[in-house]
Amino acid sequence: MIILAGVPLGNPGDATDRLKQALATADVIAAEDTRRAKRLAADLGVTIGGQVIRFDDVTEQRQTASVVGRAQDGATVLLVTDGGMPSVSDPGYRLVVAAIAADVPVKVLPGPSAVTTALTLSGLPSDRFCFEGFLPHAPGKRKAAYAALAAEPRTMVFFESPRRIGSSLQDAATAFGAARPAAVCRELTKTHEEIRRGTLGELAIWAKDGLLGEVTVVIGGAPPPGPDDVPEPAELARRVALAEAGGVPRKEAMRAVATAVGVPRNVVYDAVQAAKRGH
Repeated sequence: MIILAGVPLGNPGDATDRLKQALATADVIAAEDTRRAKRLAADLGVTIGGQVIRFDDVTEQRQTASVVGRAQDGATVLLVTDGGMPSVSDPGYRLVVAAIAADVPVKVLPGPSAVTTALTLSGLPSDRFCFEGFLPHAPGKRKAAYAALAAEPRTMVFFESPRRIGSSLQDAATAFGAARPAAVCRELTKTHEEIRRGTLGELAIWAKDGLLGEVTVVIGGAPPPGPDDVPEPAELARRVALAEAGGVPRKEAMRAVATAVGVPRNVVYDAVQAAKRGH
């Protein structure tokens, strides 16, 4: 069988007894970083008895068939990432799909997750939320992704690079409004854990020079629109242009803006045409 296990985000004390047993008894341990997996086992006082192989974003595609084949031959394969749950913006999805197709049993050992940990710490509504993972690296595409989420009513959770966090928060402030509440969670469960809450405008200024460590961002959802909250035509055209600049085709951009704002598509089309005419 194949076992996907949630591993500590940073504090080894968060490991479960089931994870310890799996590390000790699995025939194969497929690890995002083999050194981290061995260090985790050492921190937990566990002796790894099986083979440890690399299974990360680079090797996942070519390793999947081999790993599934090992399981079909009777091996117990344990998949672990650097922290949190496999498949959640980490390797694992392709492996699960391939295992299901091959009728190989798949089990999960529940464990830590940066998504739910940050959501809980943010102080923002958690009854409904969406996880957007890592946004595109290219500034234009990132701006387009934020623009498409401007009217999302649910609390949103993102992963972000510590080097890009300042510019990413500024893009979010532009798309959602500088007053939108948010939280930046850095180094969750680790010695230097830091939770900074505030508005997007405030957080963008705070993080403008970048941060250290792993970062999870939580942003409040859009408030329910009132009868007078439909953006002006110029603003609708600006949002379409922003999405186009990020590589989204015009028709798709207009459809996304219309859906986000809650207006018929022809209203957005007319706004774009008016902007082209300079009205």
